[in-house]
Amino acid sequence: MNESIVTAGDKVKSVRESKFISLETVAERTGFTVEQVEMIEKGEALSLAPLIKIARALGVRLGTFLDDIESDGPVVCLSKDYDKGVRFNSSSDSVKHLDYYSLARAKSGRYMEPFIIEINNSKGEEFAFSSHEGEEFIYCLNGVVEIVYGKKSYSLNPGDSIYYDSIVEHKIQAVNGKAKILAVVYAPA
Repeated sequence: MNESIVTAGDKVKSVRESKFISLETVAERTGFTVEQVEMIEKGEALSLAPLIKIARALGVRLGTFLDDIESDGPVVCLSKDYDKGVRFNSSSDSVKHLDYYSLARAKSGRYMEPFIIEINNSKGEEFAFSSHEGEEFIYCLNGVVEIVYGKKSYSLNPGDSIYYDSIVEHKIQAVNGKAKILAVVYAPA
């Protein structure tokens, strides 16, 4: 299992326990089952949308689960090092084709979450929609990316971007099976 998945899940559990909030209460606040919350805490079902819901339920920033060494000043992430940071991929069927690499894990107090996301999906594979509070900015780095947003579909080539409200159901996939994007997610506190 990927170490950063365990770390993010451990942080969820640690925050929940430090606030003396039960699994049942988190489940009730998020709409998840107790079993789903337990899976997230074990790092078995982590993806962005559930982490945002749990952050809201626990009253913390999304970055709380992704932070590493905190810095109040600027954080530099060199391209040769971005894959050494917090990384999580998901066993959730809706985003199992996405590998996230955090670019700002050391920045404390942030409201935006920048990621490099590698997309790897089989041609014709279908994924469930996702939705969560906040906004997203997607910039296509390589490959061709299809964003299905509500009932519309958008195709992004390298250099193209899209900005949208993430409360609307959306999904991302690579047209030819592989692509890389820069994603910046804003999740209100």
